[in-house]
Amino acid sequence: MWAQRMMWIAWPAFLVAGVLEMLVFAMVDPADLHWFGQPLELSRQAIYTLGFFAFWLITMASSALTTLLSLSPFEVNRCPLPPDGRPDGCPKQGHC
Repeated sequence: MWAQRMMWIAWPAFLVAGVLEMLVFAMVDPADLHWFGQPLELSRQAIYTLGFFAFWLITMASSALTTLLSLSPFEVNRCPLPPDGRPDGCPKQGHC
């Protein structure tokens, strides 16, 4: 189940990062970028790569938040242990 959710997060974020990469670098020349007033000492390809991964991480965070907020209260509060494997006094004794 978690592998499927990770793909729900990673794959759309990957696609959006690719689109953002094309849009941003269609208008911005990597050679013109500066960091704290200093020009970046990286190749164009390195800047494209770093930009893609930055876009991917940001969009993955957005997708992860959407996935988290889509969980039902049952999924959030569900005890991962089977009913007969729960310790005595478990607050979720009657749940699941």
